[in-house]
Amino acid sequence: MPRVEKNEKERRISKRLKWALLLLLLLFAASLAAAAPTIKQGYDMYRQAIAEKPLAQAVAEVRSQPGYTALDELPDIYVNAVLSVEDRRFYWHCGIDPISIARAAVKDIATQSFVEGGSTITQQLAKNLYFTQEKKFARKVAEVFVAFDLEHSCSKDEILELYINSIYYGSGYHSIYAAAEGYFQKTPAEMTDAECTLLVGLPNAPSAYSPNENPELALARQEQVLTAMIRNGKLTQQQADAILAGAVQPGA
Repeated sequence: MPRVEKNEKERRISKRLKWALLLLLLLFAASLAAAAPTIKQGYDMYRQAIAEKPLAQAVAEVRSQPGYTALDELPDIYVNAVLSVEDRRFYWHCGIDPISIARAAVKDIATQSFVEGGSTITQQLAKNLYFTQEKKFARKVAEVFVAFDLEHSCSKDEILELYINSIYYGSGYHSIYAAAEGYFQKTPAEMTDAECTLLVGLPNAPSAYSPNENPELALARQEQVLTAMIRNGKLTQQQADAILAGAVQPGA
């Protein structure tokens, strides 16, 4: 191809790329403008929640509950399983995970529904402390502001510890201590690898996965937890197989 013709072709491509970039920027700006009222609504929701119950008070309420379990009292496999399933970049993000948000957005657009939120452990803790499970964009915005406050006020280990002590495991159990005692008649420190990985899977859908209600679904969910741990380098396939081989029904 003659050099003059090649340069002309490159200029046309460059011009198209510039127009494409400009269009994307305009679309982004338009999206922000359209979302501005909802963002303000979410911010107002956050401000009201913090005014009614300061963050320090919300944290203190979780820590004062019976059976509150410190992070170092939990088996390592339980902590590794939580991170693998819920938020594998937990120790590297600032409260929100842009990669997870982008992935969730693609899935939501593909299904034309709000099926996945991309929430981090910090965001889930924020929701547990202040908000309902209702999937509304304004609530998600409020949740993000609380998440930023948590990351500023607490260490990562403190956030993870609070999360584990405030999530719902089904069958009326709202903390790791209550779940371990209720399902296995044990303290969290006494749980086996099989019991730990079973419990970690429950908060995803506690009513559906409750071992008391649907033991088969609970065990199927446990397999998903083990698969996530293998994928994140926390277990080998051989170790996961051994855990499944030793799996027991709750209360057995």
